[in-house]
Amino acid sequence: MKKLISVIIIFICLKISAQSEEKLAVQQTIETFFKGFHAQDSIEMKSVVHGKIILQTIINVSDGSHQIKTDDFSDFLISISKIPTEMKFEEKILSYNVQIDGPMANAWTKYEFWINGALNHCGVNSFQLLKEGEIWKIVYLIDTRRKEGC
Repeated sequence: MKKLISVIIIFICLKISAQSEEKLAVQQTIETFFKGFHAQDSIEMKSVVHGKIILQTIINVSDGSHQIKTDDFSDFLISISKIPTEMKFEEKILSYNVQIDGPMANAWTKYEFWINGALNHCGVNSFQLLKEGEIWKIVYLIDTRRKEGC
């Protein structure tokens, strides 16, 4: 009986360890995305996104309602490349909540967006990722943006 309990405990520990490693791999994918974003490096960003990535933002409308804005990833990359070098911008990820089921992962990340050292807005990113071979790729990103409550 003691051997059975020991084997079960070892199995549980190995499973938890493997899950933690996968969560770190998902987080690393997102960190690579933002490293490329901050460096205005489209090649680095493309290295961690799926070829059919969908980018969306939930827009707050003046009447209190919300709309979804969809951006083309190529247009997004072009807009980043056009940001003047004297403008310093940083999206600071405040926390990660990663969930994984086989080849699919979700990461909920609270963030703050800073421009030239001043807080511009905050919100949440929701990343959906797909594991291709041994690599996690971002297939969908939707975010919220607000100026209050940051």
